Amino acid sequence: MLGKKSILKKLLFWLNLVFALFLVLSIAVKHISAINFTFLSLLSLTVPFFVVGNGLFLIYWLLGKNRKALVSGLALFLGFLFLGPVFRIGTHQSDGDSKGISLMTFNVRGFNEFNQLDIPDIDSLIVDFIETENPDILCLQEAPHILKSHKSKLLLNYDYKYIDYVYGEPTNRVILGIYSKYPILDNQIIDFPKSHNSAMFSDILIGSDTLRLFNIHLESFKIRPEVRTIQKANSNKLFVRLNKVVAKQLEQAEILEEHLNATALPKIVVGDFNNTQFSNVYQTIKGDMSDTFLEKGKGFGKTYSLLNYPMRIDYILTDDSFDIIDHKNFDVKLSDHYPVQAILRLE
Repeated sequence: MLGKKSILKKLLFWLNLVFALFLVLSIAVKHISAINFTFLSLLSLTVPFFVVGNGLFLIYWLLGKNRKALVSGLALFLGFLFLGPVFRIGTHQSDGDSKGISLMTFNVRGFNEFNQLDIPDIDSLIVDFIETENPDILCLQEAPHILKSHKSKLLLNYDYKYIDYVYGEPTNRVILGIYSKYPILDNQIIDFPKSHNSAMFSDILIGSDTLRLFNIHLESFKIRPEVRTIQKANSNKLFVRLNKVVAKQLEQAEILEEHLNATALPKIVVGDFNNTQFSNVYQTIKGDMSDTFLEKGKGFGKTYSLLNYPMRIDYILTDDSFDIIDHKNFDVKLSDHYPVQAILRLE
């Protein structure tokens, strides 16, 4: 007869195998036809969870000097090799003497228009935060109509702006905005079919050079980050909805990829991708561009919190025309997203 400890160890090992298998399957997501198997792309949302789980299993087996540690050890090694880090140890020292372009992206969730956060005067707090950080270029997603007003304190710092009315001007609702201290030469909206989401780009003059800045907001999963909301959701309906959202995101990513490939200008892509760095969606847009967090960030790089589960779904990407001087994630609770800033130098 097997003892209780022996049975428990067998169960733990089987659970360990499941965690390792799902992590390895997540690696395969980047190498399959995402359009035909969108449900597999959902695995990318859970990669940090399975990384932490495998890490705990690895420590457990190592403490017991058990060879079963090889299972999670191999899965974690493959994950790091093919997916990149979940956590980054920032060892760099930013060069304070180097001048560059400061660029911030922030999904402000309507400046708490519908009181999603029980914090008074969030709109003023957000404006004060941005004014304190004072980025040279500011990209907002889910920004309200108030920012169109010339009376807005925030606009006084920016001589150039471009705002996109996704829902139509009569509703007084704005979804995307680019604010710049540098001249904006040209603008364009990138409409996504059958979606309230969109992207935009502005050609910005920096000295004698022109760069193209893309501000994007991909299809949302529309999951409120509260336990009670997720617990009430029907699991089958939730899976179907998530699957449809990923399919839309992939379609939108391919549209953006065409626009990115169509220009020879130096390129920056920022915004709310609504998906992780382990997804086909992210990989399609990123291509061979650099992720400022992976180059100069530290920690988990959290830009969104779901049930206190740190997720990185907002990004700043650059092509090789730029030198990435610094990257910063701000831990300020002013929205369901957290702002991201990078310092870049056009080479």
